[in-house]
Order: sequence, then C-alpha cells, then structure tokens
Amino acid sequence: MLAVLRIRGSVTTSGEVEDTLKMLKLGHVNSCVVLPEMPSYQGMIEKCKDWVAYGKINHDVFLQMLKKRGRIAGDKKLDETVLKNLGFKSFEDLIKNVFDGKMKMTDIEGLNPTFRLSPPTKGYSSIRNSYPEGSLGNWGDKINELLAKMI
Repeated sequence: MLAVLRIRGSVTTSGEVEDTLKMLKLGHVNSCVVLPEMPSYQGMIEKCKDWVAYGKINHDVFLQMLKKRGRIAGDKKLDETVLKNLGFKSFEDLIKNVFDGKMKMTDIEGLNPTFRLSPPTKGYSSIRNSYPEGSLGNWGDKINELLAKMI
C-alpha cells in the first residue's frame, strides 16, 4: 500500500496536475490517501510527483491514522462502534482487508478515504526539492516517519 501526501498548494499548478490531484482525492495541502500499488495509480502519482510525497505505509502508522484521523460521512470520528456498523470487527480487521487487497478505502461506504493531517512538527525540509534534500517525491519506507510527525 502507498501513502500519498499532498505537500504543495495549487498556485502555479497546471490544470492537468490539479485534475490528477483531485482524482486522487488530494484537494488540500497536508491531506493523505492510502492507495493500492496499481499501475494506474503509479502513473497518476508520477504525474504529480512534484506536489506530493509518497511511499510504502506500514500497518502501525496506518492504524494510528485510522484511530486518530479516520472520519466517516458527516465528519464524525471513526471508532469501534462505527466500525462494527460498517461490518468490521476491529481496526485490525479493516487494515487486514485493505492491505490484502480485498477492498479499497473508497469501497467502504461512508468512510472518508482522505486523512486531514496537521503540518509536521519542525516543518518540512523544503517544498521545492525532492527527497532526500526536500520533502517531495518518493520517500520509500521513510514516509512512515513523516506521517508519524503529522498524525
């Protein structure tokens, strides 16, 4: 699974890139989505790599994001009772289904696939340069450290 995090805003962004970001459900800065590693998503990420940071997310960080930043329709917080109403036993059950490829975050009715995160503690290193000099582009497994600072 890939975590894609929007870092740059929409000023001086071409219409094609802005449309791609909207298709990825990354409408605002510091918003994050979790996507399966599919060629179609890889192409979309490649097109907007100068506006986002992305990398492989692990189970622990995804669990933290769901518990603290997960929302359902109406901007209500995601908790155990809401999960049971959605048909899941626990957060771990939801994560297992998503990571095994049985379902995507957008397939779960009522669940908001976008996580609104706060800016990272001590800020971004640079929003103009690619990783490792800056914050944009492919972070690989290090994306988990950045997400942990933002949850």
